[in-house]
Amino acid sequence: MIHVTKAFLPKQKEYHNILKSAWDKHWITNRGALVLELEDKIKTTYKISNIIATTNGTLPLQIAIKALGLSGEIITTPFSYIATASTIAWENCKPVFVDIDSESFNIDVSKIEEKITNKTSAILATHVFGNPCEVDKIEVIAKKHNLKVIYDAAHCFGVNYKGKSIFNFGDVSTCSFHATKIFHTGEGGAMMTTDKDLYDKLYYHHNFGHNGPEDFHGIGINAKMSELQAAMGLAVFPYMDSIFSKRKLLYESYLSNLKSNSLLKFQKITENTDYNCAYFPVVFESEELVLKVIEQLNKEGIFPRRYFYPSLNTVGYLKGEQMPIAESISKRILCLPLFFDLTISEVNRISSIILKTIS
Repeated sequence: MIHVTKAFLPKQKEYHNILKSAWDKHWITNRGALVLELEDKIKTTYKISNIIATTNGTLPLQIAIKALGLSGEIITTPFSYIATASTIAWENCKPVFVDIDSESFNIDVSKIEEKITNKTSAILATHVFGNPCEVDKIEVIAKKHNLKVIYDAAHCFGVNYKGKSIFNFGDVSTCSFHATKIFHTGEGGAMMTTDKDLYDKLYYHHNFGHNGPEDFHGIGINAKMSELQAAMGLAVFPYMDSIFSKRKLLYESYLSNLKSNSLLKFQKITENTDYNCAYFPVVFESEELVLKVIEQLNKEGIFPRRYFYPSLNTVGYLKGEQMPIAESISKRILCLPLFFDLTISEVNRISSIILKTIS
């Protein structure tokens, strides 16, 4: 069977060799040497100002909202994974949805200002499938209205915009290191900021609020990455160039196979972007066609994913205004299998089934 994604795994021995130092010390959590080493490798390689590794990719969003002291309304996108909006609700803020751009699939910057009220405290935007938002325009809007900016950069590991890491934009950027992501630690994530004072806040929030063993800065939560997770990240890290190269080859093969068909539409990647080929989404002419393609692929043991579906403004506890573009695309989009072990022949086979089904 071919699933939409598959975790890249280094050789088991490589993982065990890295983990041995933590094993020998009996130190497997509480920010041990492996976590510190992983943070340093990511920070140095991708020229990131400040980074905190975490146990998953959702807690950084919650902590960012807490550390920035946000309240009231937070402007966000309906076209993202549920965690983006549910985090806002979890922190007792109200998600205010803004429809998306039909080409990039990111939040439509031209529609943000009309949703700003005296209750708005921030913009939380997603770089959808690792494709950078219009960060320069969002920064102008945020400064004009005195708003904070958080980027859900869950898919963005290794992405550069205008020559610098996309993680260096906004007040806080967050990333997921889930097993299905390009770079992973099994479960895991990170939060990044260029502001040292904000970094200190994020840091104590992610560690119960500790200021040393017997004092506390303030409220906190346990979001620390373990040594077991960090060891996986350190084992995967040396393979990243090969992973990026292989994904680009697969991505370009899909595009070459499918781009001439007028019934299919593809995400437009933002200019000046070094893209990581995180996903290969295809938008079909209709939902009926999507369902037909899924059925045929499933019969062949191939399992793509309707991602992101449904549009978040239609989810019960988040229900917002109608978002025509996001709702339409979410019903018609399909992410095709894309992972390191996938072969060109499998890409060709998947493409052939799709073209045959829609012809």
